Amino acid sequence: MFAGIREVKIFSGRDSKNFAESICDNLGVPLSNVKTKRFADGEIAVSIEESVRGTDVYVVQPTCKPANEHLMELLIMVDALKRASAYNVNLVIPYFGYARQDRKTKAREPITAKLVANLLEKAGASRVITADLHAGQIQGFFDIPLDHLMGGPLLASYFRKKLSKEIKDDLLTVVSPDIGGVARARTFSGHIGRADLAIVDKRRLHEVANVCEVMDIIGDIKGKTCILVDDIIDTAGTIVKAAAALKERGADKVYACATHGVLSDPAIDRLKGSDIEEVVLTDTIPIPSEKKIDKIKVMSIAPLFAEALRRIHSEHSVSTLFADSEKKETK
Repeated sequence: MFAGIREVKIFSGRDSKNFAESICDNLGVPLSNVKTKRFADGEIAVSIEESVRGTDVYVVQPTCKPANEHLMELLIMVDALKRASAYNVNLVIPYFGYARQDRKTKAREPITAKLVANLLEKAGASRVITADLHAGQIQGFFDIPLDHLMGGPLLASYFRKKLSKEIKDDLLTVVSPDIGGVARARTFSGHIGRADLAIVDKRRLHEVANVCEVMDIIGDIKGKTCILVDDIIDTAGTIVKAAAALKERGADKVYACATHGVLSDPAIDRLKGSDIEEVVLTDTIPIPSEKKIDKIKVMSIAPLFAEALRRIHSEHSVSTLFADSEKKETK
């Protein structure tokens, strides 16, 4: 049991048990018992199977596909825990669904990320711990504490070891698949230690969801090993087109990485036939066995979440977690 003012209990949604168990293993605590069932008409019912009175509770649940099911299950669990007199109900949401709807891009559109934040707060959430929000300003949608973890150092560590020769010979370039991801790519390049930066200048067709057109490459990528860095790979259209553009312009090899592997159809077919050597993802979203193709490598970010929970519960700084990570990366 890790130290804290109050007893801690960790619960899991139906589809996040493996991730929750990994967190529990890292913390040395058991996964608490909850039963979830569905009525004939589709309604979700939750039953907390042990006392939580006066405890600090952590609920692990990414709001990935099916997003509405997972979100509703999470809201119901929070309500059940609050009504059972839990002292704090902290939400561990490795992947925050609806994050891409963070602003109005045209008239009469909702800002759904803000709506979801309101729903979680109204249900009774005390804190949110998540990873790589699509837009950093989403943190401001919450009036409760939000801890924003980053998968970049974990992914960079993998590539630094795998591509040590390219880094040593200055043959490595980190590539942002769009203008909006430049800051993420620059930070990732810093974690790698020695890499140039390039940008894919693309035009997205707003009338058609998940469709974009690659326009040009900004930066020197000829003869280089390129790593495309993004927060989310959904249908893989953007990342595959970007890889093709890099190869057409003389890149030697192209790798890709992202924190969240949404992998909606036809992502797997696109990745199979792409110019990408390997796609590295974290396990913020459970990846079913049929989507675990040879090109995909999954790294666990659960230990990072476990350490964040340890620091939150013992009332130590979470920000030092990132400082420690950056120190390790520069050694």
